[in-house]
Formats: sequence, structure tokens, C-alpha cells
Amino acid sequence: MRENLVEKRSKEEGIKDNSNYLRGTIAKGLGDPLTGAIAEDDAKLLKFHGSYQQHDRDLEKERRQQKLEPLYQFMLRVRIAGGVTTPEQWLVMDELADRYGNGTLKLTTRQSFQMHGILKGNLKPTIKTINEALMTTIATCGDVNRNVMCNPNPYQSKVHGQVYALAREVSDYFQPRTKAYYELWLDHKREIEIPDQEPLYKKTYLPRKFKIAFCIPPHNDVDIYANDLGFVAIVEAGRLQGFTVIVGGGMGMTFGDDSTYPRLGTPIGFVAPDQVLPVAEAIVSIQRDYGNRVNRKQARFKYTIDNYGIDWLKNELSQRFEGTLEVIKPFRLTTNGDQYGWVRGIDGHWFHTLFVENGRIKDTEGHFLKTAIRKIAELGIGDLRLTGNQNLIIGSVPENDKSKIEEVLKEYHVHEKKRLTGLRLGSMACVALNTCGLAFAESERYLPSLLDKFDVLLQENGLEDRAINIRMTGCPNGCARSALAEIGFIGRAPGRYNMYLGASHNGDRLNRLYREMLSEEEILAELAQLLKNYAKTGLPSEHFGDYVIRMKIV
Repeated sequence: MRENLVEKRSKEEGIKDNSNYLRGTIAKGLGDPLTGAIAEDDAKLLKFHGSYQQHDRDLEKERRQQKLEPLYQFMLRVRIAGGVTTPEQWLVMDELADRYGNGTLKLTTRQSFQMHGILKGNLKPTIKTINEALMTTIATCGDVNRNVMCNPNPYQSKVHGQVYALAREVSDYFQPRTKAYYELWLDHKREIEIPDQEPLYKKTYLPRKFKIAFCIPPHNDVDIYANDLGFVAIVEAGRLQGFTVIVGGGMGMTFGDDSTYPRLGTPIGFVAPDQVLPVAEAIVSIQRDYGNRVNRKQARFKYTIDNYGIDWLKNELSQRFEGTLEVIKPFRLTTNGDQYGWVRGIDGHWFHTLFVENGRIKDTEGHFLKTAIRKIAELGIGDLRLTGNQNLIIGSVPENDKSKIEEVLKEYHVHEKKRLTGLRLGSMACVALNTCGLAFAESERYLPSLLDKFDVLLQENGLEDRAINIRMTGCPNGCARSALAEIGFIGRAPGRYNMYLGASHNGDRLNRLYREMLSEEEILAELAQLLKNYAKTGLPSEHFGDYVIRMKIV
């Protein structure tokens, strides 16, 4: 086991080590009425509790001129393994968004809720109410395992239920054990005589965030190759045989630093269902002990694997995992998008997948989505499921109740939005400006208007029904997994984007850089020609990403 020298470790490692298991001085900062912020070190620890300190960047200049501190606010993320919520839980989130947030909910690309605009004084009551609804914010951010993803729609087979149960088990198992969360937010009394312990994470937790997902072929709606650890279900004759294990995926990079890059996960073997948790624990422990704690840009599991090698990983795993890592079993994936509309499940219940543009649940003129979902939740029918593509499934609806759902959707004009092109239905965007402190450019607020212009190009070329994945991020950290988009945009500066092309439609090939620092005018000019050529010379049923590679465009 490699020991990182204390004097060489990053600043964040020292903050964790000296935090008393994530307590820091957060409690003191929350009670300070003279500022809307908390201390810098505490802001880093707060991520482990599920929140990022942010500020309204639209008002930066104005507040600076007025000699006021930035308008600090907090983003809060809610952990929901596999994205499945009850109507009661949805109503809690809907009400909290209005009471303490900015009036909207964001469905994330990891099947969790985000709330924005929470002021410091409202952070504790918000977290407490979420926990009272049997949800949690712990470990949705920070150097720990994040929300565990899983195909949220079990209509295809009983296997989906088995896999979802495993995803929940893994999610619960990898939550931090520190009592700090319960003391800070839920008013649990601290028992000093019983010391904190983190049997897996230890005092300094992981070097960086860690992401786990479960995938059930042929659908790759969790982007399995983008995760640090992925489990692909292998099904034979309707029975779950086990999982092909994939390691080392990750989307983030840093502009100008070639030592950072997006990476697809690598299949390393096959395990039986009862070996999922033991092999996951062994792999997480390897990253804990060998991940880079000096340079955080090199701290993700993908770099650990590339630095030491796959053979080394397998050998190290054999020493920590008492089970057997068997030969990789093949699988086939067809798409990494969602399937929209009504689908009947094996139990006779129905599941309706709704397109939610960029995952933002809000009411707009002529499209009252937030109100409609609240009214559906008030019916107490079935459940509500967040997908890995920022969409929403109204699930487990009995046959006799389908009409009730349809009536609500019609009343609030959810089904009356303009006809959606295949490109828009395959779109995703991160939040970016105005709240994300890492964003160089717009994303969520800009992509819909850009797609309006793209839609014209699609219609001119008869491509409006072609399914094409398009994703935009405001920085290269990859929150919307833009590296896996057939058409990807990464913000470089306000109004300027790098354009990437050529990822596969099923999520097993990264895209490549096509043009840099494009303005909107330049983006439209490039895409107009590309789509025109695609319409003329693309093969029947050929996906756009495959066309780009075949024609050697990138």
C-alpha cells in the first residue's frame, strides 16, 4: 500500500484530515449573521454534506460597485439511488423549492435533485425537511461515492427490480459513517465518548469523487462508460447471471493540460450478483490507497488506472477481493438516450417518460410543467423517476389511472409544446452561469435558443426526426457528459465554445475536437454544412456520430 507523504499532499487533504470527520467550523459559520457565506475551508467540507457555496454571478459587478459582498447562496443536491421517488417526496421537494429555493427544481444527470438559490440561514431547515421525507443530501458532493445510478424504468423485466435493489444497497453501503451530518443538520446530540469511525473512507476519505452506475442492456441510459465503476447486467433466458465490471470512466479535463482527459471505462471481468458489493468495496479501497492526493487534477480513478495499469489493478484487486473475477461476458448497447411516451410494464402498470428540457422543472408561459407534476403527485398514483438524461418518468401507473395523468398533462399544456426534433429530445446541459463558479460560458440558459436555430437546419434537410445526442457544458468538467455527445459543446469564454463531434449513439465512443472558440454564427455555419452533407451522403439509419467517423470529419 502506497503512503502519500503528508508534506506533499494537496490543501484539500489537510482540510479533510483536520476537519474532525467533516465537522470543521461549519456550525459556527452557519450562525454568523454578518456574512452570507461560510469560511473557505468549510465550503469545501460542506460538499460532503451535499451543498456547494455559490453566488449570483449576474450581479457580481453591480454588488462590487456598491461595495457589497457577492450574493452568496447555496446549491443543494439530494441523493436518490436509481432516481425513484414517491409522490410524497416529490411534493416535499416542490414545496421546498418555492419556500427556500429559486422556485425551480433541477433534475441532474446522476438522477438526483438539485435546488438552487438557498440562503445560508435556510440551509439547515431545508436539509432537515428533506431527511424527514426519508431522503438525504449526504455524499452527493465531495470526495466520496456519489449518487448510484440505475435504469429507473423496470418495465422490461423482473431483472430491473433486482438490479435496482442492488443499486440501493451499494448506495447505502458507501455513505460516510461520520455523525457530523446528523449533528449539524438534524440536531442529534454529539456523543463524545463514542468516537467517529470511517472503516472504509478513513480520516481523509477518497482523493476525489467516485461514481458508480448499473446498466441493463440494451439501454445505456446511465452512460455506463462515464463512471469510475460500472456494472453491466448480463441476462440469459430472463435470469440475471451477474455483471460485467467496467472501471475507470470519467468525463472531466482541464483546458491546456494534456495530462487530463475524458476516458471511457474499461471492462475487466464478470462477477455474480452476490459479489457486487465485495468487489465494489475492494475497488473503492484501491482508489482510496493509491489515488493521487498531491495533485487533484490527477486524482480521479481513471488516472490511477492509467498510471499503474490494468494488469496492476487486477492483481491488486485479487488481493483484496475474496471472490472470483471471471472472464468478461459480452453485451450489446443500442442507445444512451431515453424512450419517450407511454410504455406498459410486465406487471401491467404504465410508465410515461416526459422530456424535461435540461432537467429544469419550472412553469413557463404556456407550459406549466412544475404545476402539472405537483398535481400528478397530489393524486398519489405510482411514483416519479428521475432519468440519467435529465428527464422524468411518471411510473407504476395502473391502467385505470392513465387517463387521470393524461388529463393533468393536457390541462397544463405539457403535451402541447411545439413539436420536438430528435436533436432536442437528445439534448442535455449543465447549469453553468449564473450560479456555477466554474463556468466559463452559458449552457442551460443558452442551449434552448441555440436549438431553435438548429431545428431550422434540421427541417431544411429533412432530419427533424433523426435521433442525435447533443450536449453542452459551461466548462470542461463534464457534468452533462458532453464528451459522449454526437455533437458536444464546451464553453471556453462568454459566447465561445469548442465543438466536438463523433461520439457513438450508444455511449461507447468519445467524441473528438472539431473546432475551437466558435461564436454562435460560426457554430451555425459549421453545422449547416455538416447537416446538409449528412442528409445527402449518410447511409440509411446511420447515426450522425457514426457518419462523422466514417467520413473522417474528425
